Amino acid sequence: MAAHLSALLTLVGIPSVIGPLVVWLMKKDSSPTVDAHGKEAVNFNLSFMLYGVVSFVLVFVLIGFLLLPIVLIAWFVLVIVGTLNASRGEFYRYPLTIRFIK
Repeated sequence: MAAHLSALLTLVGIPSVIGPLVVWLMKKDSSPTVDAHGKEAVNFNLSFMLYGVVSFVLVFVLIGFLLLPIVLIAWFVLVIVGTLNASRGEFYRYPLTIRFIK
């Protein structure tokens, strides 16, 4: 659950991928479940960081003004959904995620 929830550290200025990455690297050897959740959280946050950067760049051609809020709201909602599923002991596979770490 900490791997998913730690992404919210971005609300205080820490990049969203740092929290899940630290949790995953520290705990990945302790349990296959923690390893799976950590990889999923890291991949999701890397993907949405990429989507956010692309949306920001597209602000200069005006479509980004529409895309950027959608990306941010989707990220926030999906982090909460992933955290809630992890707290119930269920594995959650985030949609729209590029699998950087397999």
